[in-house]
Amino acid sequence: MREQIEGSHAVAKTVARCRPEVVSAYPITPQTHIVEALSDLIRTGELAPCEYVLVESEFAAMSAAIGASAAGARAYTATASQGLLYMAEALYNASGLGFPIVMTVANRAIGSPINIWNDHSDAMSQRDCGWIQLYAESTQEAADLHVQAFKLAEELSVPVMVCMDGFVLTHAFEPVDVPEQRDVDAFLPRFEPRQVLDPDEPITIGAMVGPEAFTEVRYLAHVKQMQALDLVPEIAAGFEQVFGRTSGGLLHRYRTEDAELVVVALGSVLGTIEEVVDELREQGARVGALGIKCFRPYPLEEVRHATAHARQVVVIERAFAVGIGGIVGQNVRLALSGLAPNVYDVVAGLGGRAITRRSLLTLLGDVLGGRLEPDRLTFLDLDWPLVERELQRLDETSRSGPHAENILRDLGIVAGRPH
Repeated sequence: MREQIEGSHAVAKTVARCRPEVVSAYPITPQTHIVEALSDLIRTGELAPCEYVLVESEFAAMSAAIGASAAGARAYTATASQGLLYMAEALYNASGLGFPIVMTVANRAIGSPINIWNDHSDAMSQRDCGWIQLYAESTQEAADLHVQAFKLAEELSVPVMVCMDGFVLTHAFEPVDVPEQRDVDAFLPRFEPRQVLDPDEPITIGAMVGPEAFTEVRYLAHVKQMQALDLVPEIAAGFEQVFGRTSGGLLHRYRTEDAELVVVALGSVLGTIEEVVDELREQGARVGALGIKCFRPYPLEEVRHATAHARQVVVIERAFAVGIGGIVGQNVRLALSGLAPNVYDVVAGLGGRAITRRSLLTLLGDVLGGRLEPDRLTFLDLDWPLVERELQRLDETSRSGPHAENILRDLGIVAGRPH
């Protein structure tokens, strides 16, 4: 049913129609509205049977989901930012044990300094923990991906995180076609766990594995991830047949067929990028956009095929690896190994900074005009005078104080002793 609804509530309603049997919850901005809405659905009996487990931490939330999945229940949770980091040990346990848990990650910056707004540094920090990572471009897709995530997780017996941009998608009110219960039931079969703790047939889950077999176990986890490269588009095609709309898949191409410049990105910024592509097309520039919907496993061959004909590839990053540079850009370069395109890594939107059409038009104009060097990290809309003042302070004194506080004083946002 199509309704005007907050993104978090659309996700909560959709998750409920996937009939989870255990929801473990710990609040953290900006995912709290999701688990709050699920608690109401469970309290009123709209989602039943389902046990709502309110825990004392994010680590406990994932641990409860692992326990529920081990007992044969369809399990779900949600988190963001530092909460995802607090789960880190348990994330590896969930994937290593092959439990088909689904989790929403409401993407948010990681401190310090403290920041509650959106970027992708939380999910990117856990990109190699063995979870499949799906990224939503819109509120509608965020809802749809959860239905697909449960099916994907349970067919492969691997955990899946659905990443949706915090506030930008979680708190936006938009018309969303919330999946109907009958359609979800037709698409998502009843959960049949592959491994269950049963007192009548005792088994060991999470046994100690030594050097004689550890490599083989890890290799098999990799095999499952690679199997998802075939299954993700298959599930997306099945979803389209049942629900009548396209969502998910490995990639989304936008006017890339003849593009000489392709912009690659993840998440909600793709909508703005596509508007910029249209504007540049009207000016005669052959520009396209490529949205990566599934980042883990990484669709290397598909990215290679979608960008190999381009002369220039611009990667918009909402996170980066301090000390080396772009994360998505490194993966794009891997896909393009041995091919001609120049790759430009552009870090943008950190901590919720707006990525505007004007900034993107200027950036792509610089690329098209040869004014930006490839293979160098670029920070979109970086305030260079502000940075240079702090660097000068570092040169002048060995005790310049915390960068964040100094910069905020320069901006006049907080009171403090001038330097």
